[in-house]
Amino acid sequence: MTMDLTVENLALIDDRLSQRHIDLDPSGYFIIYLDREASLICAKHFTNVINDNGLSVDPDTGKVIPARGKVQRTHTKIFSGRTAKELCVEILEKTEPCPLTMLDHAAYLGREFTKAEMALVKGEEYIQD
Repeated sequence: MTMDLTVENLALIDDRLSQRHIDLDPSGYFIIYLDREASLICAKHFTNVINDNGLSVDPDTGKVIPARGKVQRTHTKIFSGRTAKELCVEILEKTEPCPLTMLDHAAYLGREFTKAEMALVKGEEYIQD
């Protein structure tokens, strides 16, 4: 049995998968955004600690970092690239030590950078999943 590969069905698959549980990377997380003036995809890296409950905690304050809403934290570095591939090479191949430790996190970033690249090229809004 094959599934109808319409845009709507593919979006449903992605939406369902976005609801799954994921373990957080103890090396930190990235906030991805577009710098349209410079035509760049940017990713701010933030450190964190994962507590006994699997929640991301600010290493300086010990407070849980909320998944939604604004949080005032200082990033460790800003990475940028003109394409998803250029940004992945910068983060995963050129940065020592690598600021992520989990393969699923690397795959997630690749998907998000590709989404951001398409939004940049098409002039559309980019929203990080």
